Amino acid sequence: MKRKQKNRILENVLVEDYAGEGKCISRIDGKAIFIEKAVPGDVVDLQLTKSKKDWAEGYPVRFHTFSNDRVKPICKHFGVCGGCQWQMLPYEHQLKYKQKQVEETLKRIGKISLPPIFPIIGAEETENYRNKLEFTFSSKEFFATPPVDKNEIYKTGAAGFHARGWFDKVVEIEKCWLQADPSNAIRNFISSFARANDFTFYDYKSHIGFLRNAQVRTSTTGEVMVNIVFADDDSEKQMLLMENVKKQFPEITALLYTINTKFNDSIYDLKPIVYSGNGFIIEKLIEKDSGKIFCFKVGPKSFFQTNTKQAEKLYNTTKEFAELTGNETVYDLYCGTGSIGIFVSQFAKKIIGVEMITAAIEDAKENAKLNNVSHAEFFDGDVITVCNDDFFATNGRPDVIITDPPRAGMHEKLVKKILEIEAPTVVYVSCNPSTQARDLNLLGEKYFVTKVQPVDMFPHTQHIENVVQLKLKTKFTQ
Repeated sequence: MKRKQKNRILENVLVEDYAGEGKCISRIDGKAIFIEKAVPGDVVDLQLTKSKKDWAEGYPVRFHTFSNDRVKPICKHFGVCGGCQWQMLPYEHQLKYKQKQVEETLKRIGKISLPPIFPIIGAEETENYRNKLEFTFSSKEFFATPPVDKNEIYKTGAAGFHARGWFDKVVEIEKCWLQADPSNAIRNFISSFARANDFTFYDYKSHIGFLRNAQVRTSTTGEVMVNIVFADDDSEKQMLLMENVKKQFPEITALLYTINTKFNDSIYDLKPIVYSGNGFIIEKLIEKDSGKIFCFKVGPKSFFQTNTKQAEKLYNTTKEFAELTGNETVYDLYCGTGSIGIFVSQFAKKIIGVEMITAAIEDAKENAKLNNVSHAEFFDGDVITVCNDDFFATNGRPDVIITDPPRAGMHEKLVKKILEIEAPTVVYVSCNPSTQARDLNLLGEKYFVTKVQPVDMFPHTQHIENVVQLKLKTKFTQ
């Protein structure tokens, strides 16, 4: 009976509203139906994929009428490539739904008192806004409608992005609108050159093949970095491709390659080899009040915000929420390559950055030197063990804590450590409002949420960044 219910098709369903995380919602006989690949106002027939007592999930198998809010996507790959799920929505509607997602998520999961939430900071550029893309070369191409001859998917493979839900199939991309030139030209040249020279693309099931990935980074300084990842250590083929890429694109300022024979795509435990250039590019961020320009060295393994223009807005918001006067010791937790701490450094007495990844700390120290920031120190290790009494005795207790964790949010032990430290101000930067709300609920034991500012880093997607200011209750009430 449950199986029949799951496979049931619901007809003529009006998509009522946005529900969060890219899904919309309708209600039928009091039951919430969460819908993918739809827009509020669409009337659809739904194929259910899950069906529980109080809720169900599904996707449209037929559109009877389209919402008046829909616009024509600019990308020919929309609907097949899963990278820009909201191109059919006007940008102002995307911002409205993201604002709603932050408000409802913090209230539903956080269950704490909230101030009025500031209007979301939107992006001025909704195309070509990414400074980093990673393309995949796979032996199997993903087709929205499979070809009659199934052997077609093995002939030349595909160069582009992993198809949603498939680890071994890739959508062949002709033009991606996420990154400015020469990104598309570089990918297409590598792909065509490889095919012309019978270089095989990687098979993610058998783990056989030559060409695996290509990472392209661009910067506002005009510098371009390319790191080509090979799955087979064939130096003759490698040098042939590298030399031709270098000749074809003299604008590449850092050309590298990496040999990855592992079963996963991560290169963080591998050593990229510089073929030409200095092995990194320089990116710049501007602090709006002083106009000071900060420079950051970005290598093939560096973490750096992928939307530079919006990163400036995100970091300026973080600086404003920190309310620095020049006398504070600031702890930058999950500091990565030190970008936030360095960005706010001119307004603080001391910056202390803590990060588990040793390579990121090395980058942070270089970035501090690059910006002549002498009052910043960076330490590798787990915050929970690093920040002990001896550490505070040496470096001072924080007046302000800035924390920017990954999507999983902060470890519960770190939340307890922040409660133990009792810094007067905490600024929590998050790329996932759900885990942020969970952490805010725990921090509510000793902190008030005093400011909330959503920032849109990724137009045409459901992802949303959010900055929250917290004040220690004992200090706030004095």
